[in-house]
Amino acid sequence: MNELREVEVVVIGAGQAGLSSAYHLRRTGFAPDRDFVVLDHSPGPGGAWQFRWPSLTYGKVHGMHALPGMELTDADPHRPSAEVIGAYFDRYERAFDLRVRRPVDVQSVRAGDDGRLLVSTSEGGWSTRALINATGTWDRPFWPRYPGQHTFGGRQLHTAQYAGPEEFAGRRVVVVGGGASGTQHLLEIAPYAAATTWVTRRPPVFREGPFDQEIGRAAVALVEERVRLGLPPRSVVSVTGLPLNDAIRQGLADGVLDRQPMFDRITPDGVEWGDGPDTRRVGADVILWATGFRAALDHLRPLRLREPGGGIRVEGTRAVADPRVHLVGYGPSASTIGANRAGRAAVRDIMRLLAEEPAEPAVA
Repeated sequence: MNELREVEVVVIGAGQAGLSSAYHLRRTGFAPDRDFVVLDHSPGPGGAWQFRWPSLTYGKVHGMHALPGMELTDADPHRPSAEVIGAYFDRYERAFDLRVRRPVDVQSVRAGDDGRLLVSTSEGGWSTRALINATGTWDRPFWPRYPGQHTFGGRQLHTAQYAGPEEFAGRRVVVVGGGASGTQHLLEIAPYAAATTWVTRRPPVFREGPFDQEIGRAAVALVEERVRLGLPPRSVVSVTGLPLNDAIRQGLADGVLDRQPMFDRITPDGVEWGDGPDTRRVGADVILWATGFRAALDHLRPLRLREPGGGIRVEGTRAVADPRVHLVGYGPSASTIGANRAGRAAVRDIMRLLAEEPAEPAVA
């Protein structure tokens, strides 16, 4: 398709942030397909949730906030979260007639004529006055590099490839990463594996007590400060610590969550710390990298939004280097409740832009 179609707003991504943005565009009076379009590369509704491992049931999901305008009710806590949230997003898209186009791969966004942006996709091009980028992180798993990694004779996989604990039966497994995924994987795998070893770069911090609004606001403020400075955002867990729930307590008591410092090198049959006579070795058949994700923003590269610090400076949701571009679900708005608020803020700011009024910093 070579036709260049014109709209006022293009939304890239149909996860929580993208659907929230589309909902607020609809409420503001924008019509789907005429005034705005939502492009999603996934095969079906559900955002990144549709790719989560089956053992992550809905009852294990922490902090899932409903999309604006429709509550998620009567969800079976024993069903896989991929099924529950995928079905919910599907109902939501149909209820508000958001007309998400999928699967569509966005290849690049670049400056066009007359102040517009050109969005190149696998289904042709779009010309738009504003862009809401809600691509999340799932497509960019982070794989650290360590000496000897290429020599390892066993299996290496990332959280993004994790399908459940059964495949690790009888294996010696090294789990790398101190976030929520790392601890969840470790606790699931331990009953099946021959042995498990947990390694992290920094000692894990376990948080007692409820995750209240004050803690949440403080965590978001720290992430927001990094984004304002043009630094890559950190995860909220890295700021708040891990909740000390019953499963974590049991894992600590059983010795499953016995954290080791990061190894120095990978060998053909395991990992090692130290040198010479002080060398310590652990044999491994599998290394599971629960090392997080990075923002999927490569398609925005032609706009040159990145700062020397490696991130994109954002005020509210608006990219400082280009006020036509809004990053929703990025940095401080990466949580589900943050994505809802950021979608509303982005649409409010875009309305000012399209009306050619001076834009003010939005509050995500």
